[in-house]
Amino acid sequence: MVNRLQKILIVEDEQSIQKLLEFTLMQANYETAIAQDGEQALKMVMEESPDLIILDLMLPKIDGMDVCRQLRNRDIDTPIIMLTAKGEEMDKIIGLEMGADDYMTKPFSPREVAARVKAVLRRTGERAKPKDEMLEAGQLLVYPNRFEVYLEDSPLEFTRKEFELLVYLMRHPNRVLTRGQLLQAVWNYEFAGDTRIVDVHISHLRDKIEENTRKPRYIKTMRGVGYKFGE
Repeated sequence: MVNRLQKILIVEDEQSIQKLLEFTLMQANYETAIAQDGEQALKMVMEESPDLIILDLMLPKIDGMDVCRQLRNRDIDTPIIMLTAKGEEMDKIIGLEMGADDYMTKPFSPREVAARVKAVLRRTGERAKPKDEMLEAGQLLVYPNRFEVYLEDSPLEFTRKEFELLVYLMRHPNRVLTRGQLLQAVWNYEFAGDTRIVDVHISHLRDKIEENTRKPRYIKTMRGVGYKFGE
């Protein structure tokens, strides 16, 4: 399997800087795309889905600050490195407040470009990683992303549907859930009309997590309605 090269969108109207950035990034093993003005940049972000944007402040049609503002207002969190003129301290501050992740001051060296792009991609990549969610109730610990369940520190084994049902119940604690709701959430109506499948799986869960299945601690039956998870 061939790994996809990360794509950097260069938004710069000055050709000499444009060529320097393009050459530097291609040497550093990135794919590049170029926008000549702010209007084109906004369009290309939507079409190209770049991994990072190098954004000059002084652009035709729409300036870099407004491009950054519009992207963040649209909840587009693609990392942005802004290019600022030497000594324009206020531009740097405003850019970062607008949502830019870093900035470079002109003139800059190719080595600085590669280092900053790598650092921002690493930092934002860590930020984007899904959190290792943990669900806890009494002595019961569930890690949905790892497909792991522990009861009093001992690992338990579940079928996929048992696990999905347990996770759904734990994510909705102290809430009465009907059999129909559970069918829709876990089975996506795969067994439409047959609510017995829910009862069977609840019974299996109780066998594994309850000390006394006749007096369940975690999964309680709400007669005539459904089930409720709560210690």
